[in-house]
Amino acid sequence: MGVAGSVVPVGPRWRRARRVARLAALGTGATAAAAVATGGVLIGQARQARRTIPMAEAPPPRCDGVYGAKLPGPPLTVAILGDSSAAGYGVHRRRETPGSLLATGLSRRLHRPVRLHRFAVVGAISSGLKPQVESALECLPDVAVILIGGNDVTNRTPAGLAVRYLVDAVHALRGAGCEVVVGTCPDLGAIQPIRPPLRWLARRWSRQLAAAQTMAVVEAGGWTVSLGDLLGPRFAAEPTRMFAWDRFHPSAEGYAMAAAALLPTVLSALGTGQDRRPGLARGEGVRSLPEAAQEAARHAGTEVSATQVRGRDRGPAGRWAQLRRRAFFGVGAVPHPGPAADSPTLEGRP
Repeated sequence: MGVAGSVVPVGPRWRRARRVARLAALGTGATAAAAVATGGVLIGQARQARRTIPMAEAPPPRCDGVYGAKLPGPPLTVAILGDSSAAGYGVHRRRETPGSLLATGLSRRLHRPVRLHRFAVVGAISSGLKPQVESALECLPDVAVILIGGNDVTNRTPAGLAVRYLVDAVHALRGAGCEVVVGTCPDLGAIQPIRPPLRWLARRWSRQLAAAQTMAVVEAGGWTVSLGDLLGPRFAAEPTRMFAWDRFHPSAEGYAMAAAALLPTVLSALGTGQDRRPGLARGEGVRSLPEAAQEAARHAGTEVSATQVRGRDRGPAGRWAQLRRRAFFGVGAVPHPGPAADSPTLEGRP
């Protein structure tokens, strides 16, 4: 996610919201006056959300460094890119950031050191990935984890444009031999200060972008994990526990859930994944990529990766994709942070 102050767009960016509301009203037989009133409700809600959700203040804690430094073997290099959800905005200790949680989980699963570099920027949109990627490539990462999309929705960046920037980032990283895992756009409809009908539009836009991200990233050779509904039922039931103080970004426990969903896919991307389940669960299996993308957008924790059917990459409906439900698999693999996560060997930091 991003800077809370950019949660709701204003000016020309709201023209599409007005059109959507107007068409929905007219489609149900409402008058033009009612449609205009609906647009006014959306604008009023946008202003209210801007007042309710505070602006970003202190930066998130730095989490760069070597985790599990005493373990044998050369370090695995991990880069974290994206927006505030990747940076860990909303928590106060480095061990609570998603980067630290992932690095700790990888180190303990693989029994080797993990060198973590965080390039994520609070408030970033997809167009801001290019400088992050350029910096990451200097570190020769083995795997990059990208969390992006929330700010593209709130700023109403056209989905096609946002996806194009993301694909450029994936291509650049894959071209350097780096595996890429993308946590797709979260479901902003779960944000409590955003009220219906604005909430319904936010949910629709979020899922549309998440599906588009999935299709593009898998085509580009990356892996995706849908994070949408991780901000869903449990977050709605326990908002004071799962959200940070600003009611917009996840809390430490919320980030732990996201890291637990991402960790198995990062391991799989590195060729070291170990799925403990004997077979496929309900809803898993091979789909066409468009169908897989839509399915993943509706079910959080769904991993999507490219696969083959009878030796072929593509079928009548496009590329073949494998779905795995990862929502809570591996939660125990992200143990309560110990010294390795709390005090990594910092590099280039005072």
